[in-house]
Amino acid sequence: MTSKEQADPRILGTLRSADGKGIARIEDQFATDINDLWSALTDPTRLAHWLGEFTGDLHVGGTFDAHFFSSGAESTGRVDTCEPPHHFTVTTKGLHAPNEHIVEATLSASGAGTTLVIEQRGLRLDWLPAFAAGLQIHIEDLAAHLTGGDRCDSDARMTELIPAYEALTIASESS
Repeated sequence: MTSKEQADPRILGTLRSADGKGIARIEDQFATDINDLWSALTDPTRLAHWLGEFTGDLHVGGTFDAHFFSSGAESTGRVDTCEPPHHFTVTTKGLHAPNEHIVEATLSASGAGTTLVIEQRGLRLDWLPAFAAGLQIHIEDLAAHLTGGDRCDSDARMTELIPAYEALTIASESS
């Protein structure tokens, strides 16, 4: 196996639970300024290059529909807070899912780049490793978009990431 064929073991996330629900937190550093990263996260035209198709009102109190490229998932959402270019929260619900998820993004300037922290709360505990792997794939696709690259093969990447996130789950249960 060549180094290009080897799975990337880099794990960006941490997992925890609160009130019987899972929480996935992903943090990464991007070599772009905070305004460019904010635009990539909030402009529907740019979202369509790396995350999915968003229609509706992406302003505080507005609702939207989303179709995510990597999973094919469809969801509805509401913008709860928006403090450009540093912070936003949205509440989402899959079309066939019983519970809502809160997605919170925090951006902070860091040297010549920007640090992004995404936390998704309200997740099913038995699916937490898959949610975390999916969230990491989104962040990796964002990084590719920012450097002019393409989205990854999400099925192959999910196969690589889920065991690593399952190991994190097991480790946290053992502690």
